[in-house]
Amino acid sequence: MVNKDRLIKGFCNMVSIASVSGREAAMRDWLIKELGRRGYRADEDGSAAIVGGDSGNLLVHVPAKAPGKKLLFSAHMDTVEPGEGIDPVVDGGIIRSRGQTILGADDKAAIAALLEALDVIAENQRLHADLEILFTVGEEQGLKGAKAFDFSLLQAEMGYVLDAGGEPGSIVIQSPCQNEIEYEVLGRAAHAGINPEAGINSIHLAAQALAAMPCGRIDAETTCNFGVIQGGQARNIVAEYCRVGGEARSLSRSKLDKLTASLTQTFCAQVEKLGGQAKTTTRLLYPEISLQPGDEVVRLASQAARSIGLNPRLIKTGGGSDASIIHGAGIPCANLGVGMQKVHSCEEYIRICDLLDVTRLILAIIDQAVAQHPKNESM
Repeated sequence: MVNKDRLIKGFCNMVSIASVSGREAAMRDWLIKELGRRGYRADEDGSAAIVGGDSGNLLVHVPAKAPGKKLLFSAHMDTVEPGEGIDPVVDGGIIRSRGQTILGADDKAAIAALLEALDVIAENQRLHADLEILFTVGEEQGLKGAKAFDFSLLQAEMGYVLDAGGEPGSIVIQSPCQNEIEYEVLGRAAHAGINPEAGINSIHLAAQALAAMPCGRIDAETTCNFGVIQGGQARNIVAEYCRVGGEARSLSRSKLDKLTASLTQTFCAQVEKLGGQAKTTTRLLYPEISLQPGDEVVRLASQAARSIGLNPRLIKTGGGSDASIIHGAGIPCANLGVGMQKVHSCEEYIRICDLLDVTRLILAIIDQAVAQHPKNESM
């Protein structure tokens, strides 16, 4: 029932449209046109001004044809670099780029599948409950579009983000919360050759503090990393100031809070012991997701997968997604595997069979939302 040739053509068309984070306007315009051609209105919100890009998020409402659970589906419009001039190649059973750019299956495979699902529904007059489709911007920059979205606009009772790397049938039920951590160190400047003893080198202090702290894998649920250090003015000046940027993640909020507090205490104590001053800033980037197999949003997706011959796999991940923000806004939300491979690299590809399967899964979830409604069970 899914039109394979149309799906492939639609996917190849959209990956050819550059939409690097912050510059999604061309993709937005294409989507508005394509959705309008199908009879749907896509409303753009005001998030462009908030995220500093040239496009906001798009929200599409598909009115119900039958009673059932109101569903939200979401995918992001933006890609990472290098994302200009993508030339997709259909190579046997896979689609890849010619190798000088990413492919953009992350996350345009999801968008292509959603549009194809809408076409199948229209062509076959399939029953469905209310559907809301959210296309976000700035996901690759830290879920910016989703964070800026006004979730009071939605009526969905549960949601599915299509942005996980596993094969269709993979359902992410656990993902971490993440803290962004910034440490600032103030020392004292001096001439490095004439009177270095008069100075306090902030970079040296930061290095010694970092050496006293854990980094990497803390336990099965928890990680931390320090990925940026900036400071100093010249090689011959004892560095008065430096900044260290890091992060901590955990599937457990209590573990995240405990680790973050310990890191901060150790850093400050080490810096101050050596004569410097420390300032710390911590910001929660996104909340954790912790779903159970029996939760309706998980159960519905699992039953949908089985109904089309896929094996549902309940997995956890160490990364965040728009599902983190949607779930945190009060809409139970799972992230679903799309099948994209080697994302964020010029070797990125997707198997055509996975592109077909994720479209079939979307349709099956929509079918299950109707079939399981009490008013429809006897139909």
